[in-house]
Amino acid sequence: MSELFATTGTIAAIATAVVPQQGSVGIVRVSGSQAMVIAQTLFHAPGRQVWESHRILYGYIRHPQTQQLVDETLLLIMKAPRSYTREDVVEFHCHGGIMAVQQVLQLCLENGARLAQPGEFTLRAFLNGRLDLTQAEGIADLVGARSPQAAQTALAGLQGKLADPIRQLRANCLDILAEIEARIDFEEDLPPLDDKVIISEIKKIAAEITRLLATKDKGELLRTGLKVAIVGRPNVGKSSLLNAWSQSDRAIVTDLPGTTRDVVESQLVVGGIPIQVLDTAGIRETTDQVEKIGVERSRRAANAADLVLLTIDASADWTQGDQEIYEQVQHRPLILVINKIDLVEERESKNLQSQIVRLSVRAASRREVEVPNLKYKIVTAAAQNQGIDALETAILEIIKSGKVQAADMDLAINQRQAAALTQAKISLEQVQATIAQQLPLDFWTIDLRGTIQALGQITGEEVTESVLDKIFSKFCIGK
Repeated sequence: MSELFATTGTIAAIATAVVPQQGSVGIVRVSGSQAMVIAQTLFHAPGRQVWESHRILYGYIRHPQTQQLVDETLLLIMKAPRSYTREDVVEFHCHGGIMAVQQVLQLCLENGARLAQPGEFTLRAFLNGRLDLTQAEGIADLVGARSPQAAQTALAGLQGKLADPIRQLRANCLDILAEIEARIDFEEDLPPLDDKVIISEIKKIAAEITRLLATKDKGELLRTGLKVAIVGRPNVGKSSLLNAWSQSDRAIVTDLPGTTRDVVESQLVVGGIPIQVLDTAGIRETTDQVEKIGVERSRRAANAADLVLLTIDASADWTQGDQEIYEQVQHRPLILVINKIDLVEERESKNLQSQIVRLSVRAASRREVEVPNLKYKIVTAAAQNQGIDALETAILEIIKSGKVQAADMDLAINQRQAAALTQAKISLEQVQATIAQQLPLDFWTIDLRGTIQALGQITGEEVTESVLDKIFSKFCIGK
């Protein structure tokens, strides 16, 4: 059996980040039958403070043998079953930093606790019926949330917005299974089974599963974010665009082409969506070996990005170099960013459409290629911090135009849940095929049970040790 599943005994761990000279409070959490004994051994509460559940006591941690003072702390008591794990839980709220919490944890381990495995507190909450599996995964998502929208979606999972419809679907399948098995066992005592009613119910369940599956891309977007690559020729203002967008000096900006030699990254949030922005080296043919490496990395970044911002210089028109880069990235979702609009005569830059026409006419006059008719085009003056709002609006429009929705993300499944739902849907399709082939009722129940099992894997009603091990091993130790 996995070490993760040795869930007996009392466990302890540091439940907060430990960083030197950072954080005013550090928490040591203890859960299990010996939690109160450990607290009473280490913690000294002056006066007549009452040791009862859901009280916070003030006092000191002392070494039980030497009585040496270790820290001035608060003690939070939560007795079973009214705790996170449904076991007795105590928390020592120590001073932040490293030494205080490390010393308190060591004393807990020396007096009857063992160090918790990653995710073991939440695993115990699941095994003791405090949480279902979707709620446990919601906690992990909440801890790792990279935007307010991701946090809200994780909280929705904690509130059962995914578990509730899954349980209802499973209950409906169990009702259908009961109807079929009743006909098998008591065929002579019951009226014949109505195939059309059964098929209708199965189609309703399959439609709901399809709806839930459609939220997978939403979940992935919120959890991993959108990777956006800024590409273009050297000196078209890519680094200025990154700096204006991130409101920082992340990238070096000069008038010399080829200043950016490597991919520069910045993390942003747009409309609740985490955005990883990559400023890439200018793409061009070069004999400089260092710049050549940067150009190759730029091409790889563009091909790996979810969205490409093809940036051109408004004052230089659409060039053959722009066309060559466009041909390399045209298979990716694209926004054409016409930058340095501030360098164009005012009468020529009144609106986006006139700017596109001007670029096309000038390119054609030099017998160069025409500006591609991309759906999403914006003008910016990055050096003047202009056009960023229009850029963010275009990004959100692209998100909304595809399968991934930027709004109404209160329900979003992860990859594990999607795999189980997909298996449930396949099993339902096989049930319908079995019915259509007029096979005996016993055959109907085989795939229907497969659907029930797959749905149970999502909430944890039917789950294997290996699945639990995989899920909870990703948690931090204190959670």
